[in-house]
Amino acid sequence: MNILLLRVLPAAAFIALSGCAGTPYPVSPRIDLLGMPVTDHGVQPGARTVTITPATRWLNVEQGDTVLFTSGSQHFAWHFQASPNITVFDLNQVAPPGALSRPVPVYLAPNPVYNSGP
Repeated sequence: MNILLLRVLPAAAFIALSGCAGTPYPVSPRIDLLGMPVTDHGVQPGARTVTITPATRWLNVEQGDTVLFTSGSQHFAWHFQASPNITVFDLNQVAPPGALSRPVPVYLAPNPVYNSGP
């Protein structure tokens, strides 16, 4: 009986955990923890602009970045002032309805200005 248990447990653990590896963001964080929308008037000249195309697989941004996104005929801007516990989330959470036709992961990097040590 113990030998059977030793053979079954690793397989059961693998099956249980393999479902967790399907998405880079298994839990959607609350939108207020991701930053805030920026109106067209709030986007600074020279701000980063990203065009979302069918070839866009993911985005890399730093905490504190403000990015103007264009997707088809729609555009929106977001200021990434997210919780430090959030490292990845789906851009669809902050995009206007219908702006994106599929999930686009956003990977948040710490801002080096705020992370420089002594």
